[in-house]
Amino acid sequence: MPSPFPFSAIVGQEDMKKALLLAAVEPLLGGVLVMGDRGTGKSTAVRALAELLPKIETRAGCRYNCLPSDPQPACPHCSAAGATKPAMVKIRTPMVDLPLGVTEDRVCGSLDIEKALVAGERAFEPGLLATANRGFLYIDEVNLLEDHLVDLLLDAAASGVNVVEREGLSVRHAARFVLVGSGNPEEGDLRPQLLDRFGLSVEVRTIMDLKMRIEVIRRRDAYETDPDGFVADRAKGEAAIRSSVVAARKIVKKVEVPDAILFRMSQLCMRLGIDGMRGELTLLRAGRAAAALAGRMTVDWTDIEDIAPMVLCHRLRRDPMDEAGTAPRIERALAALDAGHGHA
Repeated sequence: MPSPFPFSAIVGQEDMKKALLLAAVEPLLGGVLVMGDRGTGKSTAVRALAELLPKIETRAGCRYNCLPSDPQPACPHCSAAGATKPAMVKIRTPMVDLPLGVTEDRVCGSLDIEKALVAGERAFEPGLLATANRGFLYIDEVNLLEDHLVDLLLDAAASGVNVVEREGLSVRHAARFVLVGSGNPEEGDLRPQLLDRFGLSVEVRTIMDLKMRIEVIRRRDAYETDPDGFVADRAKGEAAIRSSVVAARKIVKKVEVPDAILFRMSQLCMRLGIDGMRGELTLLRAGRAAAALAGRMTVDWTDIEDIAPMVLCHRLRRDPMDEAGTAPRIERALAALDAGHGHA
């Protein structure tokens, strides 16, 4: 099976690529929602990013991708191992596709029927949340997935833990993953309550620049003709992005956010009428991740201006009198803040 299309070879769609990189640096952002036209590289970008990221170390035989550094066994498998220390192995960053017709048992895990029937044992069969731990869980056509499943996934992504209490089983295991949803808005919208739970949201459109369209066709054709050769030619660009993500992960928790930036972030959310505090918290985390990706230890206002649309657009209340849409409303609010900053 050939390697996925390289992340560094994706033409355009800068907002989508930036949102995915921010989420890869700071999983606490709460996932990424990518809505837009068909054939705009949404699923290609997610698979490319998972392939790009460095391999993760885990315990051999663990179906929960446990961290070797966990002070206590973090899953039923490692708990059962007791004092025995299993060997460590390196695996690719998990990338799990969630099918639309999936059941809740398949997502969360359930009783292992085979062991129950054959051996009479009450054992847990891990679900997709276990497989996706420390990686990505991707839902194509997320707007068509049942609401209760989306809610369940967002809860697990936010808490980092999957809890299963059914059929006499009581299981807790780590479920730290980046949730990425994509879809075509023509096929329906997500409920506002669910929209707000995604950390970042970007809209992708069909490229209308002639030169860029031709470049997309050329690169895709070159990849399909010789996948291994195309991937090899892009190795240097992939390595550069990987290095920047690894370096950003090491410093992101130490990046400082000056009080003046916090003050203006809250002013922006109040001016836009954002409900709750999730907008500011996500701006804070995304700002730190953006600064870390740039190799800086302090967030500046340009970071916030750059990420504000992807953090706040999907949190705005709909204004039927404003035909321009949500992004222009954020641009106007930022401009008003900038104009008044000298008087603050």
